[in-house]
Amino acid sequence: MLYPRVSLYALMLAAAGIPLYIHLPRFAAVNLGIGLGVIGTVLLIIRLVDLVQDPLIGWAIDRWPDAQILFAAAAAIGLAVGFPLLFMLSDGAALGTLIAILVLLFSAYSLGTILLYGRSATLAKRPDPKELMTLAAYREGGQLTGVILAASAPALFVTLGASAQGYPAFGLFLGVLSVITIVLTFPIWQRPPITGEGLSFAGLGKSGGLRLLALALVNSLPVAITSTLFLFFVEDRLQLPGKAGPLLILFFLSAGASVPLWARLSNRIGPKQTLIIAMPLSIAGFIGAATLSAGNLSGFAVICIASGAALGADMVVLPAMFSVVLTRAGLNASAAFGIWSFAGKLGLALAAFFTLPLLERSGFFPGQPNSAQALETLNFAYAVLPCILKLGAFGMVLTLPSEVSAK
Repeated sequence: MLYPRVSLYALMLAAAGIPLYIHLPRFAAVNLGIGLGVIGTVLLIIRLVDLVQDPLIGWAIDRWPDAQILFAAAAAIGLAVGFPLLFMLSDGAALGTLIAILVLLFSAYSLGTILLYGRSATLAKRPDPKELMTLAAYREGGQLTGVILAASAPALFVTLGASAQGYPAFGLFLGVLSVITIVLTFPIWQRPPITGEGLSFAGLGKSGGLRLLALALVNSLPVAITSTLFLFFVEDRLQLPGKAGPLLILFFLSAGASVPLWARLSNRIGPKQTLIIAMPLSIAGFIGAATLSAGNLSGFAVICIASGAALGADMVVLPAMFSVVLTRAGLNASAAFGIWSFAGKLGLALAAFFTLPLLERSGFFPGQPNSAQALETLNFAYAVLPCILKLGAFGMVLTLPSEVSAK
């Protein structure tokens, strides 16, 4: 029951991450009447908090290794309190109130994520590369299940008669899920922690960790941009109202189905070679999305399947590579994953900060008739720019040294 419990905790975190990164921009714009430029600025400010907070969270987890259960519970309780508060906000709510709730949610999310990834060696049956990859497959499988659950839940609640686009019911659901999760996953946080030497930039550089951190940041940008703009692209650019939820589920189902395949392939041919196979799928998906005409549901469905499969490789292979190099070097992993977590969230913040004001300046308004120029800007931001960034990440993978990318 060890790995299924790890999957459940990952499911909780992923179910919490989806509303923060996908539902939040549209919820704030439509339900709270906040401009896209303001939303992007708020998200960047919160990321500046993470600049200090995430490495400190990692340091604290390493400093007090026997307090794993307290850290795990604090993360779950923060999510259980924050989400009902967030999705019960209505038009006219003070911006300061929104920011305070988001700081609580992002802090709880950071704490749970850094703990889960930083304790990979502890949670694996054995701290060797093959078992760490197996653990990663279970963890990312749980995350993708949580993503699918969170992507479909608001629409399901609306079908059941919930008000306000299902968001208040969604917030309560996430709160209950968090409480149930910490109760059921209690045993995994009682395992004796495996710790290593103190973290330093010199140690990260020697192990190859700094190179992987740079890759993680660049590689996070394309998916960060598409996550931020997915609802806008489907409903406004492709003019497929009501189809965003099913397409998002299809995307993550493809990612979830691909995770065990990528994990097995990585154990067989190595993580670098696996990424070299997977990344062109994502690049092809961006090219295809840029050329789609409005109303092309089947074409975008195919793109969701291909790009979802590519995401599965990113999710399982890159964190496992990072865990392996840290374990080989005997370094404390939680502090390192604090930096890793910040790199990923910085990508999401930069995506929101640059793309949302860009759309606003072009005259784009979600859910309303838009000019050809505004839709062209949305097309560029959603498909062309991420394609360029993904090509950069692919080039970085090609240059990875053998000692970093070995299986």
